[in-house]
Amino acid sequence: MTDEFAARRRQLRDRLRQQRRNLAPALRVAAADALAANLLALPFAPQSGYVAGYWAMDGEIALHAWQLQLPGQCIYCLPVLDGEHLGFAPWRPGDPLVTNRYGIPEPDVSRGGLLRPQAMALVVVPLVAFDLHGARLGMGAGWYDRSFAFRKNEGPAPWLVGAAFQLQQQDAIATAAWDVPLDAVCTETATRTFNHRGDPDETDPHRSHR
Repeated sequence: MTDEFAARRRQLRDRLRQQRRNLAPALRVAAADALAANLLALPFAPQSGYVAGYWAMDGEIALHAWQLQLPGQCIYCLPVLDGEHLGFAPWRPGDPLVTNRYGIPEPDVSRGGLLRPQAMALVVVPLVAFDLHGARLGMGAGWYDRSFAFRKNEGPAPWLVGAAFQLQQQDAIATAAWDVPLDAVCTETATRTFNHRGDPDETDPHRSHR
């Protein structure tokens, strides 16, 4: 990664993080409800099994409305830092939490009891920016890219879906070799799905041209 490439990504992160932090509380609540409806309407939304979200921080769009409306046979999980990768643990409101090195709450469970990324049916992924081809820009530490790198060799499961405010969409994001593309992105106003080449899926009725 060149210094110029890294600098462009850092500038984009700084700009979009500030924009989402500036959103009004009422807009955030409405956006979370609309996001939940779009996530539940995904054509591949699971009806059972482990599904993972994230604990919203730094102005990220919230997932609580989606979590509360999941099918009864779905088990909601949160990510847990495990060495240099992510594990996952079931979590319900009221279950104990601890704060990780980044100040993000995660389930208070033993590392031996964590679920591997491969055990998830669907993972909703936080992001700073996304583009029209399924590329994702995260915070830069590479946790999701390392944890789901196996998808490049072992097939597509689980589904990876980005969650964002519509303002975080970009026409194109410069990617690195280790970046793992998304299967879909849901915002408060649109759903966009991609095929495994990272291109928009023209045949999906849920796809939006926003």
